[in-house]
Amino acid sequence: MKSFDVPSRFQSAFIAQLKAIRKKNDPRKRDFEPALLDFGPVRFLIPRHFGFCYGVENAIEIAYRTLDENPGKKVYFLGEMIHNPVVNQDLLAQGIRFLQDTKGKELLPIDELTPEDIVLIPAFGTSLQMKDRLDALGLSTKEYDTTCPFVVKVWNKAAQLSEKGFSVVVHGKPSHEETRATFSHAAHQSPTVVVKDMEQAGRLAQYISGELPAADFHEEFAGQFSEGFDLARDLVKFGVVNQTTMLASDTQAIARYLKSVLATKYGQENITEHFADTRDTLCYATNDNQSANIKMLESKADLAIVVGGYNSSNTSHLMELAEEKLPSYFIEGPECIHDDKSLTSFDLNSQIETTTRSFLPIRDSAQAPTDIVLTCGASCPDRLVEEVLLKLLQFFPESRNPEAVLAHYQESVETAVK
Repeated sequence: MKSFDVPSRFQSAFIAQLKAIRKKNDPRKRDFEPALLDFGPVRFLIPRHFGFCYGVENAIEIAYRTLDENPGKKVYFLGEMIHNPVVNQDLLAQGIRFLQDTKGKELLPIDELTPEDIVLIPAFGTSLQMKDRLDALGLSTKEYDTTCPFVVKVWNKAAQLSEKGFSVVVHGKPSHEETRATFSHAAHQSPTVVVKDMEQAGRLAQYISGELPAADFHEEFAGQFSEGFDLARDLVKFGVVNQTTMLASDTQAIARYLKSVLATKYGQENITEHFADTRDTLCYATNDNQSANIKMLESKADLAIVVGGYNSSNTSHLMELAEEKLPSYFIEGPECIHDDKSLTSFDLNSQIETTTRSFLPIRDSAQAPTDIVLTCGASCPDRLVEEVLLKLLQFFPESRNPEAVLAHYQESVETAVK
C-alpha cells in the first residue's frame, strides 16, 4: 500500500504506535478484534481499522503539495476537501479558499477565476458539468484532482453498465457531493436514478412492479433521475452502484432486494439479462472500517464515543451502528468534552448539538472499570482520537501511563500470536 506525506499536525505518536502493533502482528488485516487498552479504572476498545483512508490521505498530500509548489498563487478547493472541520480549517489557515459549500452553493464567484488560479477537485469528485465549466475558464484540473480512486471505480462501473445497455441505480444521499458527482457521470451515459435508503428502494420496486402508477414517479423522485428517464423502459435492466461512504450492508441489501423484484417480474432464469452484479464497487476502506466497528460492538461496553465531522457520511454511519448497541456520542473533537464532566454531541435525528451531563459512569476503584468504545470516521485525523482519549483520561486520575499501557498491549498481542 502506498504511503502518503500527511502533515505531522494531523498525526499521533500514540495512535501510530497502536496501529504499528496491529500491523506487525496482523499484516494481512484478517483479525477484526478490537484493541483493548487497559488503563486500570477505564478501558478503551478501539477498532482494528479507523482513521484516514487511502482516498483521504491522497487528497491531503495533493492539497499541501500544491500549496508548497505554488507560493503566491490563488489556490481554491471546489468544495470541502473532506468532511472534517479540523482539516478544512487548517487548509483555510494555509490560504486555500472553498468555492462552494457542501450543497453546491457558490461561496465565491467561480466565473471570476482566471487561468492563473488553481482549483483542486475534492476527494468526493465533481460533476461533469462543473468540470466543463472550469475547463471553459481555462483552468486545468487534471493535475489538481484529488478524487478518491474508489469513487472513480464506481464511475467506471457505471460506464461498463452503460456499455452493456443497463441503467444505473445509485444508492446514496441525493444532496451529498459524491452522490451528485456519481449521478452526473452515470447519467451522462445511462438512464440513472438515485435511491437514498431501503424505504425509497421499496417505493422504486412498487413502480417497477406496477403497484404504483408511473405518473407519480417523476414527482416522488424529483431531482433524483436523469433527463428523459422513462420508468417503463429504463428499469427493465439495471445495476446498483453506491456512494462509497454508505453502509456496505445497506447497499448490498438494496441490491439483493431489487434483484429479487426483477426476478419476480421476469423470472429467476432470466435474471442476468435484467440485473448486473456490481458488488465490486464497495470501497474496501469503508468495508473494513464498518466491519471492524461491527466486530468491536459485539463487546460489552458502557458507552461509545464517535469522533468526526458532523457532515461526514461514513462517520454518521459508524454512529448509527454504535447507537444500536449502547449509549453513543458523536463529537467533533476533545473540545466537546467539558471539565464539568458534561459532553456536547451531535444528534443524527434532530441534526443539532445537545449537551449531556455526567455522561461517564465513573465507579469506585473496587468496582469494574468503565469500558469506552472509541472510534472515528475515515476523514478524522489520528491526533483527534488521541486528544479525545487523553481528555477522557483526565476524569480517571488513577489511570496508568499511556506508554505503559501500549507496552502491555503489545506484549499481550505478541503472546496471543505465539
